[in-house]
Amino acid sequence: MSKLNCWEVKNCGREPNGNKAHELGVCPAATDKQNNGKNSGINAGRFCWRTAGTLCGGTVQGTFAQKATNCSKCDFYLGVKSEEGHNFVL
Repeated sequence: MSKLNCWEVKNCGREPNGNKAHELGVCPAATDKQNNGKNSGINAGRFCWRTAGTLCGGTVQGTFAQKATNCSKCDFYLGVKSEEGHNFVL
């Protein structure tokens, strides 16, 4: 079973060639090769909470420190944490 990335679950359209990429820009989580593979994701697709500039609630978010509280309550974050279990990378 393939594990889904944030843009696949949230349908934000900010992945490369996504339907909102031209309007809102390509999400840094979708292009962050430095974090490729963390929590079994493509780029930072399963590590978005640590990536500045992601889109949450219709608003572009800031740094991890600025968005940590919101991310810790996010259904996607909680799902990845559950799926990864003891292998979860915060």
